[in-house]
Amino acid sequence: MSNLQILSKFTVGGQELQNRVVLAPLTRARCTPTEDPLDTVSRTPNDLMATYYEQRASAGLIITEATAVSEEGYGWLNSPELRTEAQMEAWKKIVDKVHAKGSKIYVQFWNMGRQAHSSFHVESQRVVSASDIPMADSFKVKSSTFEDVPPETPVPLTVDEIQSVVADFVHGAKLARQAGFDGIEIHSANGYLIDQFLQSKTNKRADQYGGSMENRFRFLKEIVQGIVDSGAYPSNRIGFRISPNGVFGDMGSEDNAQMFTFVAAEMSKLKVAYLHLMDGLGFGYHGLCPAVTAADIRKVFDGPIICNVGLTKEIAEGMIRSGAADLACFGRLYISNPDLVERFANDWPLEPEAAYQHWWQHVGAKGYTDWPTYKPSEEDSDDAQNDE
Repeated sequence: MSNLQILSKFTVGGQELQNRVVLAPLTRARCTPTEDPLDTVSRTPNDLMATYYEQRASAGLIITEATAVSEEGYGWLNSPELRTEAQMEAWKKIVDKVHAKGSKIYVQFWNMGRQAHSSFHVESQRVVSASDIPMADSFKVKSSTFEDVPPETPVPLTVDEIQSVVADFVHGAKLARQAGFDGIEIHSANGYLIDQFLQSKTNKRADQYGGSMENRFRFLKEIVQGIVDSGAYPSNRIGFRISPNGVFGDMGSEDNAQMFTFVAAEMSKLKVAYLHLMDGLGFGYHGLCPAVTAADIRKVFDGPIICNVGLTKEIAEGMIRSGAADLACFGRLYISNPDLVERFANDWPLEPEAAYQHWWQHVGAKGYTDWPTYKPSEEDSDDAQNDE
């Protein structure tokens, strides 16, 4: 039997995980396409998505793809929402399949902020952010017809509108509880709305949500507190994700090292489920301040830490054995290796990472649910017996 630490049991939020391998939240855009890209059917999970998650449910923890909780927070064609009873029932089918395989599943909630495009927003016809700072022209956003278009100048949310966004997250959390999700991950990374409040590059506000680190953190804190106060989930079933090193979404601030260790310390006080850190530099590194590592976060955060970006089995194992992280998140490898845990456990060869064109498509199983599981030969079986 394998003695890998990443395959050992671990407890998150009072629930025992069957191993420390985590399926990363990956936007795959496989909801059912419709002629009208704004039809809620194209934002509702389907049976193909249930198969995808079920195939990967040997992970200790599954984090779903980013899921919108409001129209104004939505901005990726055929990605899912959790806003309605029908969407809740659709997600419940997925949750039940994952639970039947012994895994736990958290839903990741996002609001895209300035990375969305107003063509998705029928009611408001705008995009929003902490401040009126658009992404650089060299960046593109996707329109409702999935075309690359220039980023728009966002409208800063008013204080009342911020409270409405908090309410959106709370409503989504209540539906998530009905669907049976084990918890929630709040997407505070990769230049989406919450990250736009956290980072000084995009937050130039002069009110209680801008300026100091405490003020820039207030939005995230109020979302956590709102969910807890609603009774949907206790704090130890609410995780969050940060990306202090990344450039995705035209992000990166000179004070990120200080800001995100502050965020980690404050979230530790709230006794949240985990901190999901995109500490690897393979997703792009802004270089404006020292890279924030899992070891840095460990000094200020008392709860479980999930490491992510560019991990191999060996790197993940080393980080867990060193104590820098408790769980290891895999994304691209998990696309092409639905049985990743079994391959790790048996030292079976891995399929190469999926090519970029398979990361998301408008429709279909190709590059999504058609990746084969490994079929061991007699030689593999003999090797496994010799390792016991």
